[in-house]
Amino acid sequence: MEEVIEEIERDGVERAIAFPQYPQYSCATSGSSLNAIFRHYSGRSQPSKVIWSAIDRFPIHPLLVQAFAETIQDELKKFPEDAKDDVAILFSAHSLPIKAVNRGDPYPQEVAATVQYVMEKLGNSHPYVLVWQSKVGPLPWLGPQTKDAIKGFVREHNKKNLLLVPITFTTDHIETLYELDLEYAKKLGEEVGAKHIRRSAAFNENRTFIEALASLVKSHLTANVSCSRQLSLLCPQCTNPTCSEMKDFFLRSQNILNTLKSKQECLQEI
Repeated sequence: MEEVIEEIERDGVERAIAFPQYPQYSCATSGSSLNAIFRHYSGRSQPSKVIWSAIDRFPIHPLLVQAFAETIQDELKKFPEDAKDDVAILFSAHSLPIKAVNRGDPYPQEVAATVQYVMEKLGNSHPYVLVWQSKVGPLPWLGPQTKDAIKGFVREHNKKNLLLVPITFTTDHIETLYELDLEYAKKLGEEVGAKHIRRSAAFNENRTFIEALASLVKSHLTANVSCSRQLSLLCPQCTNPTCSEMKDFFLRSQNILNTLKSKQECLQEI
């Protein structure tokens, strides 16, 4: 990231938007990326003319919701005809340590909001549950874990047709291609005796998702805001001093944006 920022500076860019590709905000993902931008500038000796702003979250953007609904509907069509009505949808999100949740990280409720809007878009066509994957280490993390949910549904509740939806991932990587597809859908599915476990496609080059990104950037520029109102709020039990400084870094841009907008309006009146 540091190399890209310096390239931006060398190219004379005057306006830059930090746009982490995480629909739901977490201090560990979007927050960490924005912190890295602030840290780079805090240690940079040369002055900068770049005006920074951030698109820090978009969990219920209509086109994001539509993109999820479309990929889910496409995958549901691939189940055998006699199984389509029996499918349970498992929205699988990257998990988070409970200690981070207890600090007030907004990630869990933003993920849940995405799920709720997607299911409403689908007309609540199937039963569903929010589950969590990719736990590491011995400390408690958000649950139920995706693998435990699969075991429970198939072994204990005879629910053997499942659709996994990577609700916090927008592109394919090890946690979709390996963890969901191979570890869970194939290996674990065979182990517990599931009939059909499928996974809805990640967006990658999905046209609706690309339209969502374009819409977000356009509306961000039109609104002339430096970040969402939510970004200004620290987690109630935040322990990272960089978070406060990062938020101030982006919020300070608002005064500059307001001044530039006023100048543009004055010029238009002349």
